[in-house]
Amino acid sequence: QVDLVESGGGLVQAGASLRLSCAASGRIFSTYTMGWLRQAPGKAREIVAAISWSDGRTFFADSVKGRFAISRDSAKNAVSLQMNFVKPEDSAVYYCAVSRGLGLLRGDGADYWGRGTLVTVSS
Repeated sequence: QVDLVESGGGLVQAGASLRLSCAASGRIFSTYTMGWLRQAPGKAREIVAAISWSDGRTFFADSVKGRFAISRDSAKNAVSLQMNFVKPEDSAVYYCAVSRGLGLLRGDGADYWGRGTLVTVSS
């Protein structure tokens, strides 16, 4: 079992930066992938970014490439999402997630979810 707690959401203006953090309790095995998904009102949940726990391979949605970065801290069992040059369309609830394999890197579903943190970008 893995429990995930997100932090760092809030209200920001377009063009600003925001950093989301996620702390995981429970064992994170080297085969796991951690990442971030988001869901805006009326839209399907989508994978934003993911990182392989073993070798740091990453995945980014086309909509955030070049603006967002994902990093992991193996010692702290934590993952962060650095959001730069945010846009109003980035507004959503952001969820930290874990897949036991490489599912998140492939765009598949996750096995564990956090409760989410709200990001609102004003224009």
